[in-house]
Amino acid sequence: ARLLTRVPTGVVLTPQGEHLLHYAEDMLIRLAIVKDQVKNMERAVEGPLRLGSSGIFAHYVLPGLFKGFLGRYPKVEISLKTALSFQIVDMLDRQEISIGIVRGEHDWSGEKLLLTEEPVSLVSSEAIGPDELLARPHIRYGTDTSLKKMLDEWWRLNFDSPPKTTMEVNTMDIARQMVLHGLGWTMLPRIGLPEGDGLCVQPLFWPDGAPVVRRTWLFCSAPAKALQTVNAFIDYAVAELQAPATR
Repeated sequence: ARLLTRVPTGVVLTPQGEHLLHYAEDMLIRLAIVKDQVKNMERAVEGPLRLGSSGIFAHYVLPGLFKGFLGRYPKVEISLKTALSFQIVDMLDRQEISIGIVRGEHDWSGEKLLLTEEPVSLVSSEAIGPDELLARPHIRYGTDTSLKKMLDEWWRLNFDSPPKTTMEVNTMDIARQMVLHGLGWTMLPRIGLPEGDGLCVQPLFWPDGAPVVRRTWLFCSAPAKALQTVNAFIDYAVAELQAPATR
């Protein structure tokens, strides 16, 4: 069967080639799973740990978490992929990873553990009241759909007109830097607010008085839960982040 076709810019896969490629990718995933299971039969915490995480959590939390975990289990080999939370869930479904760390609320039928629950706050260079928000410049940053929907809903319940958005940036770090220089206000979860930067942080609340919070979850499938490396990482992460484990 012809697998490739030559074109002016190089080669492209034929339908047969695409089919073979998908089959090969699936076999590589299956091989990785079998290797994990065989290594697990030694009942030691060592070998590969395939993990996916949202970029925000990977940026702010995972480096320290990995350092402590590998200090305790030096024979574990961590393989990490970062992506948007919904993409991490897709990776779990395809069994490309054993553990997924996602931000916000997502459907998952397997094991689901709460890692952190943090407040979302109005962040500005100086204290401002709710009546001033419409007149002050708003800085919007790129985030996943679940947080964007939550922030939009909070605004809709409190104001009749949209914010005066003057800047749209792609990360919360950039948004925070703009706020630090007095260029406007934004809304950030605590994970993006380092201690001692001098910003005015005012927690947000829903109309019923409940705080606006952002949750981080750890997902894994039942087969992955049987692996020693997966269990060790879950236990370590929950203990370090001091969050109750919930189904």
